[in-house]
Amino acid sequence: MSQLAVERTLGKLLTDDSFRERFFTSPRETVWTAGLRLSDIELAALSGLSRSALRSFSASLDPRICLATDSSPEEGQP
Repeated sequence: MSQLAVERTLGKLLTDDSFRERFFTSPRETVWTAGLRLSDIELAALSGLSRSALRSFSASLDPRICLATDSSPEEGQP
């Protein structure tokens, strides 16, 4: 059990759309692949979060702190 792993998972759920979608399809595999070691209790608690609430909160974040979901370079970037 690790509070740091919980916090990192929450951060990825909020800032990485692809991770969030994979997580809700296959939570255990997704966190394991990301190197996040969660206990069964932590994984169950995070899996019980509302996908729509996470998506909504994610949409309110400044895009500069979120993982880009498209492959086009940002304006002004090479």
